[in-house]
Amino acid sequence: MRQLPTGVPVWDLAFDEKGQLTAPAQTDFLDEMAARNVTDLFVFSHGWGAAQDQARQLYDVMFPMIRYAAHGMAGLAQLGFACIYWPSLWSPPTPATAPPSAGSAQADTGALVNLSAGTAAVSGTDIATALRPGFADPAQQDALMRIGRLIDEGEAAVGGGEPNASKQQRLQQIGQLIKSLVPPAALDGEYEDSGETVLLLTDDAVADYQAAANTFGSGPSAGAEQGIGDWFAKAINGAKDVVRVLSYAVMKDRAGNIGRDGLGPLLAALHSRLPAARVHLIRHSFGGRLVSFTLSGVGTSADSPVASPLLLQGAFSHWSFAHAQDNPFGSQGALNTYADRDHGPLVATYTVFDRAVGVWYPKPSFLAQQDTSAVVADRWGGMGADGFQAVNPSKTLAISQQGGTDYGFSPHTFYRMAAAKVINNTAGEPFSGAHSDIKMTQVAQLAAATAAAHD
Repeated sequence: MRQLPTGVPVWDLAFDEKGQLTAPAQTDFLDEMAARNVTDLFVFSHGWGAAQDQARQLYDVMFPMIRYAAHGMAGLAQLGFACIYWPSLWSPPTPATAPPSAGSAQADTGALVNLSAGTAAVSGTDIATALRPGFADPAQQDALMRIGRLIDEGEAAVGGGEPNASKQQRLQQIGQLIKSLVPPAALDGEYEDSGETVLLLTDDAVADYQAAANTFGSGPSAGAEQGIGDWFAKAINGAKDVVRVLSYAVMKDRAGNIGRDGLGPLLAALHSRLPAARVHLIRHSFGGRLVSFTLSGVGTSADSPVASPLLLQGAFSHWSFAHAQDNPFGSQGALNTYADRDHGPLVATYTVFDRAVGVWYPKPSFLAQQDTSAVVADRWGGMGADGFQAVNPSKTLAISQQGGTDYGFSPHTFYRMAAAKVINNTAGEPFSGAHSDIKMTQVAQLAAATAAAHD
């Protein structure tokens, strides 16, 4: 345990990829919580690509602002904070093409824009090396590095005299290695937004990797000389995009495991030890899936200390809490039956400036091959793009630009929080846009307001 300068306790909770709490010992955490008489514990989970020091910077900025906003609020008493650290993954930065802004000539005329994730600019080895630390299994690490080498060897063969049969074999080898890394949850169809598994498990890497390159804009550049070898150049660049999709699938699996099998049972034990303690869950990006799936692992509603969940630009399905009768695609969300584990409002921010969730997140699911392009984003869209879908009761509000905590939240209500006037800084982030633009007073005040509105 450490402390903020104001003396408020902070716990650093580390989980491995299987969802096991590795530090501190559970008994030590519970003993310290009891000794400090914490009544309101804010638990914050980082999202994708955050190394521990980067996550720590996020927490160290946000916690003092939340403490300040929560000071003296009715419904909140003795505060504490917990930082979640988990092995998320990240690909190297890429020179992505930013989509046209709302109101621009391109956007207003509906002109087609050739967006690119920029994946072609990095090597296979660069991608594999970036992802490697996120895998504890040496065999999986080796498989990643082999994928990277095969991609780079393939790029070197573009335009050369290698027979087409050898090129096809190389792509199939990459496909088999990728299959070996696909998480069991994807194989069992447990994801609420698992369209991308069609791509990861393809038996036709030649065709589907070319399709991936088209979707992510990784094909030969406009004006490039066309020739018989172009199919392979496109496919080998598409293989890089498929490895990025794999990283998404692995993060979904881990986030769900850690929430359901790690954090959920820990919070149930906390409730058993300290029945009066309330837990306020805050999650960013893929951390949204982690903390949301905590509701499925915390036990019954009576076992749950969760008093409020706040999703900051969540990178998981906007149908996760949906009722089947309100879902145009006919099925209930994976978390629909667990919403009653929360004893306060359920709040999710969304903004058009979040390119990571609004533009790139749905694209891996294109090969579900059951959607037209007009409904792909709707079926496979993320929470940070438009908030909760097909939930009841629900309201749409906006984050106050002026700040404050007077939102009038009610328990057991879903709130879609329009955030474009606050979460909108895309400077220097062509791929993710404003996805991580959350370190601000207005967001801290929203967290405090959400926490105070419990039963």
